Formats: sequence, structure tokens, C-alpha cells
Amino acid sequence: MPDILPFLLKHIKPLERLNAFSQSENKLLAKWKWLFAPSLPALSFAIRTTVASLIALYLAMWMEMADPQWAAMTVWIVAQGSRGESLSKARWRLVGTAVGVTMAITLISSFIQQAWLFFPALGIWVGLCCTLATLVRNFRSYALVLAGYTCAIISIGSIQTPQNVFMIAMSRATYIVLGIVCESTIAGLFSSNLATTARRNIREKLHTALGSVSVSVAGLLSGSENAMIRSREMFGPLLSINDQIEFSEVEMGPHGHEGDHARAALAAVSVLLSRGLGMAVRLQYLDSDQPAFQKTAAQVSSFLNTVTQNLDTDEHVQELLHDLQHLRGECRQQIVDALTQEISTPNEEQSVEKVQALLDNRILHNALDELLLELEQAIKEYDASHHVIRGDHFHFRMQAHNDQREALYNGIRAFAAITAAGLIWEITAWPSGLTFITFVAIVCGLFATRENPVLASTHFLYGTLWAVAISAILVFIVIPPQADYETLAATFALPMIAGGLAARNAATALPSAAYTLLLPNFVAPSNHGRENELAWFNSTSSVILGIAFAIIVFKIVLPFDNASERWRMRRSMLNELRFLASAHPIPETRDWIGRNIDRFSRLIRHAGPKPSATIEGCLQGTLATMTIGLNIIRLRNLLARQQIPPQARRTIEVVMLRMERFTGKYDRTAQTAQRATNILRRLEATEPNITTRIELTRAIAYLIVVSHELRANAVFLDTSKPFKVR
Repeated sequence: MPDILPFLLKHIKPLERLNAFSQSENKLLAKWKWLFAPSLPALSFAIRTTVASLIALYLAMWMEMADPQWAAMTVWIVAQGSRGESLSKARWRLVGTAVGVTMAITLISSFIQQAWLFFPALGIWVGLCCTLATLVRNFRSYALVLAGYTCAIISIGSIQTPQNVFMIAMSRATYIVLGIVCESTIAGLFSSNLATTARRNIREKLHTALGSVSVSVAGLLSGSENAMIRSREMFGPLLSINDQIEFSEVEMGPHGHEGDHARAALAAVSVLLSRGLGMAVRLQYLDSDQPAFQKTAAQVSSFLNTVTQNLDTDEHVQELLHDLQHLRGECRQQIVDALTQEISTPNEEQSVEKVQALLDNRILHNALDELLLELEQAIKEYDASHHVIRGDHFHFRMQAHNDQREALYNGIRAFAAITAAGLIWEITAWPSGLTFITFVAIVCGLFATRENPVLASTHFLYGTLWAVAISAILVFIVIPPQADYETLAATFALPMIAGGLAARNAATALPSAAYTLLLPNFVAPSNHGRENELAWFNSTSSVILGIAFAIIVFKIVLPFDNASERWRMRRSMLNELRFLASAHPIPETRDWIGRNIDRFSRLIRHAGPKPSATIEGCLQGTLATMTIGLNIIRLRNLLARQQIPPQARRTIEVVMLRMERFTGKYDRTAQTAQRATNILRRLEATEPNITTRIELTRAIAYLIVVSHELRANAVFLDTSKPFKVR
């Protein structure tokens, strides 16, 4: 034994170093796995897009176009991971190009000899496009920013020969159309059974969302400690799926309202998740340790855990709905049993504790019934989302959060950047200054609408530097000895495929956008010459300086600030919360859910891998605000049914008036909701009509959640001062 110990001590450190080296090597391999061991979809995307871009480049050179690289660049701009995204982006690119071409001709015609009317006018136009683009979603936003920087590309390119602006505009539009046609054709060849695949994708995404949320709600019912965290993490993917449905609709071609039903199913799933969070609150404040409720809750929890496996076929879906109806019937029967027990017990035998327990039992079962109702709605919409229904005229859209101040800031930044770039060119008379201004406008268009433009444009700069490095090798070493297009295509293929693989890797997607876009631009292949050293240095330096200048403007002109954005979102939520209590007609649940899911997703995106305590508090506060708003809407719908006595109605209306004037201060609204809960409890105990008692039970359940969330999140809801958790 003494001989073994020195041997181990002697060799343990080398083994530790070997193990550490092995771990670092594994991390390095994992980091570059996207390049050396790509997935089949990523490799397919890279190859087909490379082929499409090389064909577009060949056709542009065959047609003797002056700048054939723009056709290849367009292919990479339009190409997306899914066929629906590519088609949608191509469609909106055509719209944005048409608007940009028209505006470019208008600006050059209006300010043909007046540079210091032209540059501010161009800045105003690009700024307006960025402002409007911030207020819409998906590729509609892209079309608006494209209209801005397409106008800049064409009009700036026409400054030295304004009489040729129409021909320049038409040639630029020709490049774009050629690139779109090539990408669409090649991508179409790689796509089979597109409509069937799109319908299957919608079904699979909804299946995943519905199953995951059901399991999370089951965890909330069973009191799992991690259930709240898992439930919170669901909102971001739900919003992402909502965006993807639009692209799947494009892939389906002629279709009915399957996409609308899919969006409605997602909204119902979101409300189901909110119901689960509200249920968790009621479990804290009510007497849930009752055999009847424990039995029902166990049944519901068990049922929710089986939802995923029963969504595979139409027959299983119908069985699931049948079982769900049975569970809802059980919940309603428990409510009736509790009422019957209370009514049949003589008053002298009733204790306050027993009456309270029976009421709590009814509140909890009513909450379970409403939770299952939302699940039933989600399953029905899920079922309708993959069937064509004759005579169906259903429409559904989820609203998004709009930050009008952020939109204005984006426009001001773009205006300032373009105007300042024009001033620099005017003062210095830089020969490559027009390229510099063009790329300032492009970067403003691409990134001014991003929530954090500095971060996004910095990654774009990294990709540009990679494009510069690879293009230098091609321009100075590889291309000069070549004499035909075939060798040029072979030269371009590998760098382009690498860029395509990077585009399908999340960590490198943004730098790859710059790399694939600018590589053809830096190489600048043409029929009648090659890029020489001087032209290459002038081109690359002006592009790099243009991107860097835009980043500097983003940093110093109304810079993005996480805390300011959170402040504005908090104020927006509080204003909308007041609006819910008084608006006519009563606001739709789906609109309130959609805006708050969008806010929640923004917070998660800005939180980073390790959210701070303040971000965690904001996430919790946003969920609480959404839950309060949903229960306010439910209370207003309850009032609209007019099935409660006048005194109860006045009590709830007082809460609505207090919510209408809610500022988050002094906790008065929470106290009012608590008093209303106590009053309704007394009224419910003496109400002879069973239907009215059930309505009062619902009102009490809603008020319990409202009063709890107002108290628990009083600091977050007080927007008179910044929210910060130390």
C-alpha cells in the first residue's frame, strides 16, 4: 500500500492535465461542428443556395450586366431555412424594391443639383422606413427597410450621372428579380410535397407546444418547484411558432383557414398557461387540502400528462376531447355537491370554517373547470388547423407590442447617420465616399430596427472582416490565373458553402449574413476585367468604414438601453391595464396575451444566458401583469352577463374604477380587491339562486388572483420609480 500511494501522487497531475486538454479539445470541436460535421438540412441549404447564387452570377455575366455580383448577393439575401420564409421574403423584397426604385427616381429628379437638400431628404426617407418597420413584424418589416436602403443604393449610385437614374434603377431591379428567380427555382427543386410538409410542420409545432404546456400546468397543479420556471420558458417558443405559421401558410399554397386556427390554438395554449399560473396562486391562498379537490386535481394532473401521446391521430384527439368533457363534468359535479352539502346542512350545524372550506372547494373546482375549458378550446383549434373546413371564414391574428418611442429613435438614428455620412463626403470629396454612404444606409436599414442595433451591427462587422479576408485570397492569389467561368464557380463554391453552413448555425448566423452578402461584392467578378489591388482596397475600406461609422452613430445617437426599454414596457403595461378596466367594447383576451408574450420574449432575448435579479423580477412582473389583465377581462365579461345581484355588481365596479385609476402606488387597488372578495364571500353564502352563486364563485376566484398579484408585485407595478432588484 505505501508503494502505490507515491505512484498515484506522481501520475495524478499529468492525468488531470490530459483530462483538461481533452475537455478543451472537445469544446473546440463542438464550437466548429457546424463546419466539419454539419447537419443534413444545413448542408442541403448551403449547397442549394451556393448553386443558385452561382447560376445567378453566370446569367448576369452572360447578359453583360455591369455589376453581376448583385444577382448572387440577392440570392443570399433572400435564401432562408424554410421554403415559406424564402418565398415570403422574396415576395416582400419585390414590394420593397418597387417602392425603393420609385422613391430613388423621385429624389434624384427633385434634387438633381442640390446635394444639401438631397441627403437630408434621403435621411428622412430611410428614417421614416425604419420607424414604420419597427411597428410591424416578419418580412413586412423587411420590405419597409428594403424600400429605404434600395432607394439609397440607387439614388447614391446615380449622383454622378443623374440623367441615367432610370436605367440604373432598372438594372438594379433586374439583378434583384434574377436573384429571386434563381433562388426560388433551385429551392423549389429541392422541395417535394411542400404543402403536405407544411401542414405536417404546423401539426408538429402545435403538438409540441400543447404537450409541453400541458405538462407544465400538470406540474403547477402538483406543486412542483421547477414548474413555474418551466412555464415561464414556454412563452418565447410560443411566439416563435406563431411567426413560423405565417411561413407555413405560404408553403401550403391555396389553402383555407388552417393558419388562423393554428394561431388561435397557440393563443388558447398561452391562456391555458396563464390559467395554470393563476391556479398556482389560488392553491397558495385557499384550502386545497381537501380530499375531494385532491382527488380531482390528481385526475386532471394525470390527464394533462397524457395529452402529448394522445394528439397523434384524429381518433385519439376525439377520445381526448371525450375524456376532457368527462373531467369537466366531474369538476361541475363537485361544485354542485359542495353547494348541496352547504344548503342541506342546518344553519346551527354550520361553522365558519366548514362554510369557508366548501366555498374554497367550489372556487378551486371552478378554476379547474375553466382551465380544462381553455385546454378543450386549444385541442379543438389544433384539430381544425390540419383540416380544410367547408364554408370556414375564421380569422385570427395575435397582436404584438409596439414601442412607438423606440420606433422614433430608430428613425432618428438612421436620419442622423445618413446625413452625417453625406456631410463627410461633401467635406472630404473622398473618391469612394459614395460607397461609404451606401453602406451606412444599408446598415441603418438592416439594423436600426433591431432591439439592440449596436450588438447586431457589430456581429455584421465581424462577418464583413471574414469576407474581406477570404476575398483577399481570391482576388490576389486564386482568381488571377483563371480564364473561364467554370473555374471561377469552383473557386467560389467552397467559401460560399462554408457561409451557408454558418448561416444555419445560431452562433454564427448574423456574421454569416454579412459574409455571404459581401463576399461577391468584394471579389466583384466581371466579364471584362478583374478587381485590381487599388480598387479592392478602396472598396473594402469604404465598406468597413461605412459599417463602423453606422455602429458609432448607433452608440452615440439615442443609444439602446435595456433599462429604458424595460421602463417603457412597464409603463405601457400599466396604461393598458387601466385601459382593460374601462374600454368599450371589452378588449379581447388574445390581444392582451399577444402583446404580453411579445414583451416577455423581448425580456428573455435581452437577459442573456444568466439573467440578473432585476431581469428575473421583470419577467415575474410581466407574467403577473398579464395574469391580472386576464382576470380583469374575465370580471368584465362576468359583469356583462348580468347574472349577479346589484350589490355584488357595484362591488366589482368599484374594483374596476380603482383599476381604471391604477398607478401602482399605495396598494389601494389590492386592498379594494380584497375587500370586494370578502363582500362577495358574504353575499355568496346567503344567495338562494344556484346559478348566481356559481357566478359569484367565479368572481371571487378572479378577485383572489387580482388582489394577490397586485400585492406580490407592488414594486414592479409602481412605475413612478425604476424597478431594480439588489
